[in-house]
Amino acid sequence: MAYNFEEQEQLENLKAFWKQYGNFILTVVTVAALAVAGWRGWGWYQGNQAAQAAVVYEQLREAAAARNVDKVREAAGTLFASYRSTAYGQMGALVAAHAYAGAGDAKAARAALEWAVSNARDEAFRSAARLRLAALLLDEKAYDEGLKVLQTGGEGSYAGEFADRRGDLLVAQGKQAEARSAYRQALEALAPDSALRRVVQLKLEALGTEGA
Repeated sequence: MAYNFEEQEQLENLKAFWKQYGNFILTVVTVAALAVAGWRGWGWYQGNQAAQAAVVYEQLREAAAARNVDKVREAAGTLFASYRSTAYGQMGALVAAHAYAGAGDAKAARAALEWAVSNARDEAFRSAARLRLAALLLDEKAYDEGLKVLQTGGEGSYAGEFADRRGDLLVAQGKQAEARSAYRQALEALAPDSALRRVVQLKLEALGTEGA
């Protein structure tokens, strides 16, 4: 088929353009294709990891319910080592800590909670872990360490609980004035319908008035 002059000119321009930019265009297309493939592969990997982690987490919950500490330790170890980036890792840390504490293994409970504080991706889980860790340190009479744990976190809905726990630690240290202040902060932060409000109020009343 014969080309007219205008078509031939357009064809020559296209050849020139492709000669100059063809390699670049092919590179961009290849990179984009690899990026899409990588994104899909990563999504599959994350989904697969989450599914496997869910199975291990359920094993952990069953072991904790049965008070089988050895199986709790095994399942928790798998979650921490292989699935730490999933939500099940942070949830598993709290379940394991509760099981260890119930079995009287404060050292293991502390290790699980410290892991959650350092590795949990969700701020709510980190705050919950800090509260439980501070309670554990209160039992161990490590009051300064417990107060240090509560220096970070405790925003939003956890503010009242953090203030309440600080009050408990300060009472144990004999710092009644500071404890009163902490309990008052807790009452200010807690929701009106919070079950903890009455408990905090009783603690505050037990301290008596300042200077009494």
